[in-house]
Amino acid sequence: MSAELIVLLIVIVTALAFDFTNGFHDTANAMATSIATGALGPRTAVAMSGVLNLIGAFLSVEVAKTVSSGLLRIDNVHGMALLQIVFAGLVGGILWNLITWLFGIPSSSTHALFGGLIGSAMAALGVSGVIWTGNEKTGLINKVVVPAVLAPVVAAIVAGLGTYLVYRLTRASDEAKTRKSFRIGQIGSAALVSLAHGTNDAQKTMGVIFMALVAHGVYTNNDDIPLWVKICCALAIALGTYLGGWRIIRTLGKGLVEIDAPQGFAAEASSAAIILTSAQFGLPLSTTHAATGSILGTGLGKPGAEVRWGVLGRMGVAWIITLPLAAVVGAVCWGITDLVPGLGGVLIDLVILIAASAYIYLRSRRNKVDTSNVNEDWDGGLTPPSEVAAPADKATTAA
Repeated sequence: MSAELIVLLIVIVTALAFDFTNGFHDTANAMATSIATGALGPRTAVAMSGVLNLIGAFLSVEVAKTVSSGLLRIDNVHGMALLQIVFAGLVGGILWNLITWLFGIPSSSTHALFGGLIGSAMAALGVSGVIWTGNEKTGLINKVVVPAVLAPVVAAIVAGLGTYLVYRLTRASDEAKTRKSFRIGQIGSAALVSLAHGTNDAQKTMGVIFMALVAHGVYTNNDDIPLWVKICCALAIALGTYLGGWRIIRTLGKGLVEIDAPQGFAAEASSAAIILTSAQFGLPLSTTHAATGSILGTGLGKPGAEVRWGVLGRMGVAWIITLPLAAVVGAVCWGITDLVPGLGGVLIDLVILIAASAYIYLRSRRNKVDTSNVNEDWDGGLTPPSEVAAPADKATTAA
């Protein structure tokens, strides 16, 4: 077995690992509000979301095409060199996903991945390695940056108006009956967001794996993405989703706005509409940005609702630094492969990734967030009050 083939296999496995982290990192986008309002039990919610992510992954390939050929200028890069770029970018994306998960910050898995790839490509090829602007199908600015800025704003406006109208139209109705009706509606809207997430996010990993296969010479850019790639990516994101990113679910469900059932329905419906629309146009939109914007909008649209601007500020900082910091990690990882050419550099990066991931997991066990406390009242931080009051429990398994 050649060194290049071994690196290809490592890249594929690492890409699926990123897809897995994407799943549990972004479960909150679909299910945080349904869990917060009691429309769905925590385990039922993540199980349903996992199945729908699996189905959604097969609905479109437009985003995958954008990722595989619309962001990096790699026409003249092949074989081991391109595999090293892709692998270094994946390491950057995975580590940023795990770090933000540890702190319960709903940052963008999409931007973490793109940041890692951009950083490694720039380190290897210079500024010209990135397609900054292009046509309607290519270009970082018009395919990633512009949607990143517009998505949360549009989502907040749509969800805000929807929430305002819901409360205006139901102000004379029985409050208990209204809440029960919208909880039922939330099941459908949450399902739609999960389907949309699978359609949008699983494709990003499909695009990365396909890029690696093209680098190895197995396929060309004109070929269709093979079925086995679609199946593997769908299963990876579905499994990650079922694991449940409880730390981020807590932040989105309890930390930003106190969500009631009508707000949850409005937020989920808005998120689903925006994400599905972007997927059809091949825009690798951040589902986190869309979901967070929608939840913010429900707080603004409900009379008397409280928006915790400090929590939103921390999210905003994370959003701003995601691309550059993931890019730095990607660039550093590519630098290691450049110093130790061939398989050796890739193995060093792989050891670093495994060690850092293990440390983050062990660190997360110090404050447990799981189905038992994900809905406890927000006290200003990630750790639920029961955990603060019972430090002996911190040695137990974290979510």
